[in-house]
Amino acid sequence: QVQLVESGGGLVQPGGSLRLSCAASGSIFSINTMGWYRQAPGKPRELVATIASGGSTNYADSVKGRFTISRDNVKNTVYLQMNSLEPEDTAVYYCNYYRFIVGGIRSNDYWGRGTQVTVSS
Repeated sequence: QVQLVESGGGLVQPGGSLRLSCAASGSIFSINTMGWYRQAPGKPRELVATIASGGSTNYADSVKGRFTISRDNVKNTVYLQMNSLEPEDTAVYYCNYYRFIVGGIRSNDYWGRGTQVTVSS
């Protein structure tokens, strides 16, 4: 019902920057939350950042001050600007989408296939 396609991953040196994009298509509701999660080898998937359609954001402590999430509601696209990248940021980054159907009840979560980010010298 909702398809998410990530792009922008790659190899970058420590201290460098990358900008990830996630384009959503399908049955997109105007009021929703999109975000980024990441999973490193042998580690559980963890929150990176989320942004609601109204602009409210949430960041993991590990990326605050370095990463910035933003979105274009017309394009149904969410971005993640990653600066001052560290080797610990190496992971597969996944785009996420959900919405609240009624008060307190979420829709299913939708996920992209992921894009690899590798931070290494």
